[in-house]
Amino acid sequence: MKSDMADQISTDETIQEGAAATATATAPAFDPQARATELAILDALRAVVDPEIGMNVVELALIKQIVQSPQLTEVKMILTTPFCPYAGAMIQQVKEQVETVVDNEVKVTLLAERWDPRDAGLVW
Repeated sequence: MKSDMADQISTDETIQEGAAATATATAPAFDPQARATELAILDALRAVVDPEIGMNVVELALIKQIVQSPQLTEVKMILTTPFCPYAGAMIQQVKEQVETVVDNEVKVTLLAERWDPRDAGLVW
């Protein structure tokens, strides 16, 4: 009886170890260079200020994602309001600031997500 339990435990451990190895093999590795570039981009984007609110796009939590590849850097962002009168200028400034950091094409994509001031730590 003890032998059967020991065999079952050993089998369970082998299955768990195999699953862990598979998960590790499929999980993307942390890329310190990509993270450093992302932080440099975010730092550069602090120069882009929403003229109506007077805070930068990073502080306002308007930058939702930065996607990097060798050919393209894409910045996915939202606006504080759907019909922001400064949208065109802000998008252009975001593009220009990212271009100061990376040496490839830059694309800015506006997302349909609504801005929530609480994401930026703002409470009125």
